Amino acid sequence: MVVGDFPIETDTLVIGSGPGGYVAAIRAAQLGQKVTVVEKGAIGGVCLNVGCIPSKALIEAGHRFHNAQHSENIGITAENVKIDFSKVQAWKESVVNKLTGGVSGLLKGNNIEVVAGEAYFVDANNVRVMTENSAQTYTFKHAIIATGSTPVEIPAFKYSKRVINSTGALALEEVPSSMVVIGGGVIGVELGSAYANMGTKLTILEGSDDIFSGAYEKQMTTLVKKNLKSKGVEVVTKALAKGVEETENGVIVTYEVKGEEKKIEADYLLVTVGRRPNTSDIGLEQVGINLTDRGLIETDQQGRTNIPNIFAIGDVVSGPQLAHKASYEGKIAAEAIAGHPSEIDYLGIPAVVFSEPELATVGFTEAQAKEAGIEAIGSKFPYGANGRALSLNATDGFVKLVTRKEDGLVIGAQIAGANASDIIAELGLAIEAGMTAEDIAMTIHAHPSLGEITMEAAEVALGTPIHIIK
Repeated sequence: MVVGDFPIETDTLVIGSGPGGYVAAIRAAQLGQKVTVVEKGAIGGVCLNVGCIPSKALIEAGHRFHNAQHSENIGITAENVKIDFSKVQAWKESVVNKLTGGVSGLLKGNNIEVVAGEAYFVDANNVRVMTENSAQTYTFKHAIIATGSTPVEIPAFKYSKRVINSTGALALEEVPSSMVVIGGGVIGVELGSAYANMGTKLTILEGSDDIFSGAYEKQMTTLVKKNLKSKGVEVVTKALAKGVEETENGVIVTYEVKGEEKKIEADYLLVTVGRRPNTSDIGLEQVGINLTDRGLIETDQQGRTNIPNIFAIGDVVSGPQLAHKASYEGKIAAEAIAGHPSEIDYLGIPAVVFSEPELATVGFTEAQAKEAGIEAIGSKFPYGANGRALSLNATDGFVKLVTRKEDGLVIGAQIAGANASDIIAELGLAIEAGMTAEDIAMTIHAHPSLGEITMEAAEVALGTPIHIIK
């Protein structure tokens, strides 16, 4: 007992209610545990409130506006197309509210106690939950840390009214006439593209050789850069951002490329150079939880830290910062606490960019397979040879299967094209289920559909393509 109050007891305490935390809490409750969730902000965390969900709503609004203006090639011309951005923002918020309200209902329906406040570990079985006006101790048998991450702030680019992070970009009250983005990663390209579709003159400054820092194959990023260029977006790679000067109505950004210093003016500067884990100021040192040099919590294959009854999931542990990764890890941790033999296996975890065209990858690339000593074959089928893609006027892209040469086992896939974010699920399932290219090719896919491209890529892998010349 901690002096000063009477602790409230719970079986499993979850710190954070994002896509990792709330999923972990619900799974733990399903397994018979008494669960308490501590949340210092809004239910749903970054993803639902200022991340995945609102950004996709903004991206969709941008798509619709751009398509309304640029569909002449299919015989549709619209005049005086306008954006009421206040209504766009109101619609975006309505999407967020529906989902966060839904999560609150799910937590309540599973008899999970939700406590508002900041959690601080006192020891391995107690946390202090504090608000401005009160403090309460909670005693737990197990805890799951799901505190997420925060945008990195560069000292030379302090956030302000005109120098913004992704949260600020989602909350703008106007469509900027111009914007500079530092960081050509997923967030920078997605949000930048949304505003470019609404008419913003966009410049992306990326420090590495390519956008997405080489995380996606060149043949995929080339399609995205081609699309950005068609919208008047300037992408500057190998660019070193050096500083920013704020003016009355905007910013002047200084950067260096090929040894030459340049300046560019814009209404806003969006800084998207990564996110840092929220592992400070929660008392981890009080418990002796091991951290990496990057501030990530060290865990085993079940999400367990070096303190056996404390687990960690999502952005605070190693691996890609993906909402679905956090949800997956949350289920594993909850099941491990219940004594199940569940373990984490990331091979079938997809990654998606909601760019134009969309990009998606799962499992091995050809290069990664080679590095792992696997003799593999890459087999591609183009969107341009698919009837549904033609009817959607979305012919840029391809589906590529990576199969093991000896037996055709599907070990990876990459997709660039419309609805890649949806199509990749079938290939993730193929990897998880140990399917071969023949299994996919023999599965009847509806016609006409984009899903057929997966079947056709499998036929390429078998050497029996129907709709392209072998």
